[in-house]
Amino acid sequence: MGKIIAIANQKGGVGKTTTTVNLAASLGVLEKKVLLIDADPQANATSGLGINVDEVELGSYQLMEHTKTAKETIIHTTSPNVDLIPAHIDLVAIEIELVDKDQREYMMKKAINDLKNDYDYILIDCAPSLGLLTLNALTASDSVIIPIQCEYFALEGLGKLLNTIKSVQKLHNAELDIEGMLLTMYDSRLRLSNQVVDEVRKHFGDMVFETVIQRNVRLSEAPSYGESIIKYDAASKGATNYLNMANEIVKKNKQTV
Repeated sequence: MGKIIAIANQKGGVGKTTTTVNLAASLGVLEKKVLLIDADPQANATSGLGINVDEVELGSYQLMEHTKTAKETIIHTTSPNVDLIPAHIDLVAIEIELVDKDQREYMMKKAINDLKNDYDYILIDCAPSLGLLTLNALTASDSVIIPIQCEYFALEGLGKLLNTIKSVQKLHNAELDIEGMLLTMYDSRLRLSNQVVDEVRKHFGDMVFETVIQRNVRLSEAPSYGESIIKYDAASKGATNYLNMANEIVKKNKQTV
């Protein structure tokens, strides 16, 4: 039985999509079967895996609408062991379309529940908001990874996200767990980066991943080539960081690599 993990933070630019794409690729390299669901209308995870967004005909929009089954929306990627349910700009309309639907928070859960037997991990790249799309992802997930940028406003808005997670646990998904907080864009030369790491570890202790994602030029370049960091430059610091993180998740979930 696979595990569904949402990668969420309502702040933009904290490394959500970078984490989703590269964690999926790293788990794939560790021979885990992975499905990435792009639940962000910006569709960056889709293009980050080399898929032309303009050519996407079926994806997370149809999945949420229930006009197609989840299996009909899955495409294979060039990343080993990684499948994708792509996104398209159409997804932006889903929040409005679902507003007056019954059980609107459960649309994704109902659509993907059966896939848990086909994959070791299902990763959901959430939109940078706490709207209905993110709510659906959290309701469908077993756990959530929260990327936190090692910068001045890192902890701002985190309380809001944790409150949203609490209310999802209370109302829609009592099983939802925090997989961990991931520190991203770390620069060891900056005192501020080190202060943020200390602060987050002090506040949240074991909830924070051991692995810290360092600032890395190759990591920033990879998406423009439609490749994960593993494919783009397996020897880079970014690739090492995400492989370490994948190992940490596998160990935490007591699966052998």
